[in-house]
Amino acid sequence: MIDFNRPAFVGKELEYMKDAIDMGRLCGDGLYTRRCSLWMQERFHVNHVLLTTSCTHALEMAAYLSDIQPGEEVIMPSYTFVSTADAFVLRGARIVFVDIRPDTMNIDEKLIEAAITPKTRVIVPVHYAGVACEMDTIMGLADQYGLKVIEDAAQGVDASYKGKALGTIGDFGCYSFHETKNYTMGEGGALVFRNEEYLERAEILREKGTDRSKFFRGQVDKYRWMNYGSSYLPSELNAAYLYGQLESSEQIQKKRMAIYNYYHENLHHLAQEGKIEQPFVPRECSHNAHMYYFKVRDIQTRDRLIGWLREHGIQSVFHYVPLHSSPAGMKFGRFFGEDVYTTKESERLLRLPMYYNLDMEDVKRIVDTIDSFSGF
Repeated sequence: MIDFNRPAFVGKELEYMKDAIDMGRLCGDGLYTRRCSLWMQERFHVNHVLLTTSCTHALEMAAYLSDIQPGEEVIMPSYTFVSTADAFVLRGARIVFVDIRPDTMNIDEKLIEAAITPKTRVIVPVHYAGVACEMDTIMGLADQYGLKVIEDAAQGVDASYKGKALGTIGDFGCYSFHETKNYTMGEGGALVFRNEEYLERAEILREKGTDRSKFFRGQVDKYRWMNYGSSYLPSELNAAYLYGQLESSEQIQKKRMAIYNYYHENLHHLAQEGKIEQPFVPRECSHNAHMYYFKVRDIQTRDRLIGWLREHGIQSVFHYVPLHSSPAGMKFGRFFGEDVYTTKESERLLRLPMYYNLDMEDVKRIVDTIDSFSGF
């Protein structure tokens, strides 16, 4: 069986994890946490990086730091993972779902302004498949209406928009290092931001509501309970594993891009024949080969193709069920305007295996098996 995903392993991870153990301190904010944060600061040209236990927790921190109040509204696409909405629902916000663009599967930036009300506080662009939303338009609307922008860049690590790293354009960016992502620590994430005014509150929030970070830096002689907080800090073992991957980022990305390009080039004839629709990457975007998907005619065709691949020992998957159609989506939010593309396009989409340790011979086998499918 060719798995849909396997977490990347490049070789240094175990060495660094053993080093962390030998140093005798496995709780967070040690050497490897600092190394990961510094790597991202330098790579993405952002002022502050706080490693977290998940992208979900990074989103929760961003929602808290944005001072979301009960009854206020947050605009986002419905085609996203539940954590995008959950982080704001926990603050008592109402979610306003906006339709997506069919070309990128991202929020349709042209529909956002009409969805803004006096209660709107935040816009949450989700960079699907590591392809950026139209951020100039979104940031312009945020400036015009005095809104915050929290980028859900869970899939966008090492991708960019007009040369700027995804996650560093809005007020906050939220990354994922889940085992399905390009770089992984098993479960993990990061909160990134530019503005110095958020740093102390963010550190307190991440450290159970204490000023423990200041204590470890020698800025205070004891740490105290300062405010609301939770345990959002990952262990050094997780950070050590991640640092082994970040150090090998070029190697990982080169392989993922090779897989992406092979799929794209060798399935192109099916797109020319009108059997599939391939991913679209706008000229101003640099993607990160986070996933390779294509779209078929309808949900019935997609399900048949998934079954065909499974029969031939290949695991492929569809993706999100739109949030607005779920019980919680109907309870905590509303869809603004008409659902022209969100449901229809989500039902057509199929994702192929994509991971660092995927053998190129298996990639060829996947393409050949798709070619042999007669049910388009």
